[in-house]
Amino acid sequence: MRLVDAVTARPIGLIIKGMRSAICILLAIIGLVLSTAISQGDDRPNVLMISIDDLNDWVGCLGGHPDAITPHLDALARSGRNFTNAHCSVPVCSPSRVSVISGVAPTTSGSYELGPAYEKIPSLDSVPTMHAWFKENGYTTLTGGKILHHNFGGRLAADIDTFLTPSKKGGPRPESPINEKPPWDWGAFPENDSEMFDHQLAESAAAELGKEHGKPFFLSVGLFRPHVPMYVPQKWYDLYDPDKITMPNADPADMEDIPDNFQYQMYVAPTLKEIQEKDQWRSLVHAFLANTSFVDHCLGMIMDGLANGPNKDNTIVVLWSDHGFHLGEKQKLAKRTLWEESTRVPLIFAGPEISSGDCAEPASLLDIYPTLVDLAKLPENEYLDGVSLAPQLKDPDTVRERPALSSSYFGNHAVRSRDWRYIRYTDGAEELYDHRSDPEELTNLAGDPEYQSIIADHARWIPKDAAPEVKPLETQEAYRAGRL
Repeated sequence: MRLVDAVTARPIGLIIKGMRSAICILLAIIGLVLSTAISQGDDRPNVLMISIDDLNDWVGCLGGHPDAITPHLDALARSGRNFTNAHCSVPVCSPSRVSVISGVAPTTSGSYELGPAYEKIPSLDSVPTMHAWFKENGYTTLTGGKILHHNFGGRLAADIDTFLTPSKKGGPRPESPINEKPPWDWGAFPENDSEMFDHQLAESAAAELGKEHGKPFFLSVGLFRPHVPMYVPQKWYDLYDPDKITMPNADPADMEDIPDNFQYQMYVAPTLKEIQEKDQWRSLVHAFLANTSFVDHCLGMIMDGLANGPNKDNTIVVLWSDHGFHLGEKQKLAKRTLWEESTRVPLIFAGPEISSGDCAEPASLLDIYPTLVDLAKLPENEYLDGVSLAPQLKDPDTVRERPALSSSYFGNHAVRSRDWRYIRYTDGAEELYDHRSDPEELTNLAGDPEYQSIIADHARWIPKDAAPEVKPLETQEAYRAGRL
């Protein structure tokens, strides 16, 4: 007699067969669910992040210099949201990049000057880089060039799946200086674009954008020019007639109504007076414009790679520069000040569902991280100090209450709202400029009683408990005094 199931009176063989069918159906359902999840994940946007070193507002879409030739950057700005009032959180490359990639302000991290590297700043021990956050949430991460000043070293190396070639940055260089001494030098070198590391990096990035990727990717590309030494092939110099270049306003009288703070040589840059005495100022301005046009060409190569590849319709593009750059304004060269030339930067978002047009509301580079988290629909990151620009991406006229805060060395801050720049130094000295009538910041209104309510409204945004400089005080002060 065959064994039977006492309850159903069905043969055991039929029961086993039924169980197998049920298991197959269950596996099919699980497979469908997983397939749907993967499909939905693949629909998430890719991210292409492009950083340009030392690029100020001397680009067509920001109007910072009337002679600037930047067709590719201008085209990107026209295709998306161009934040015309965007500012760095600290006007020097290393801490600026740390703040962007961590989403943490220098007033929280204590990183205000060159070094230490991200992974050596104690306050950032638990803070995931932007790349890590995307990787943890299912993205492939790729990077090349200068994104972090010290690259992704130590524990940060695991944040990156693929490093693009070349690994070099900032070259090549001639055997001996052309105009000044390294690193402050400029001139026509090398002969061909193909020898430039930025050009090679742009080729690598374009190649990656031309590939199919199995899951969404986060690709960051850090272009080095127009950072010093400003060497590019002659053809980029030939775009500009040196005798007809518009020179910056460097009237010494502009310095008469501002405090003594920051009226000294900043770090290793030569003074404007030194450059003028050597009759090199016009040549330097020419070099910056030529280098800017070259890096714009590299941007065009990258954007062509995106446009001609399979990822063009599902990729968010964000472009930014780490800080601005003086070329004689307020008697300064380079960065590290709290004036407009040093803090104002290009910031552009473009891609799916991002409408085109300019936005004059204040924006901070700290806002890049939370904005990309929003656009990619990632989980919220509790460490971020910035705020999402998603409202301004939808409508450029959306009012933003929070201004952009920039800090240079511990205790010195600039607050930039839509119409005003307020500066307060560590010794209490102040500056106030009305950008509606004084875009060059020539007239300091801080001493006028009429504007005390404006000052009070902006001063409330200055942190009362800012983190101290992570570098030893004596080193910080030596940098500030220009002795190192």
